[in-house]
Amino acid sequence: MLVPTIVMGILALTLLAVGYFRGQNEHLTGLRSTGTMLIEILPLLVFAFIVAGMVQTLLPQDAVSRWVGAESGWRGLFLGTIAGGLAPGGPYVSLPVAAGLLRSGAGIGTMVAFLTGWSLWAISRLPMEVGILGWKLTLIRFASTFIFPPIAGWIAQTFFGHSTQL
Repeated sequence: MLVPTIVMGILALTLLAVGYFRGQNEHLTGLRSTGTMLIEILPLLVFAFIVAGMVQTLLPQDAVSRWVGAESGWRGLFLGTIAGGLAPGGPYVSLPVAAGLLRSGAGIGTMVAFLTGWSLWAISRLPMEVGILGWKLTLIRFASTFIFPPIAGWIAQTFFGHSTQL
């Protein structure tokens, strides 16, 4: 986490300097926007990290390994896919939950299936998608992507599931 933090810090400071030196107070406008986003997103982040921490603490590691670990096979991949598809919220919720499950013994393939199911299926997004795009395109998109989460998980488990460190 250190390298991404340093890169993001350098990028942020560079953009702030560019905004400042342009002389139109753009750096202040950007910082106000930052404050607004922080107020909106910070509570969600805090709760998501609490969920991730509690998942690591409350779920027995042997149960996590049995149900969604590397040895759970297709059952784990399908459970990860379904859980990802049903997961509410955006990346601020799903990514910490996936990280918590991974630290609790979930397999890499299952977590890839979870994240792929979250991004491709997103059941909570379907009503808006139907409302904007209509039933036909939504069903075509959903049917076209239906098989990919478990397959992505299987590929990840097959090629990267035996890594000792991620």
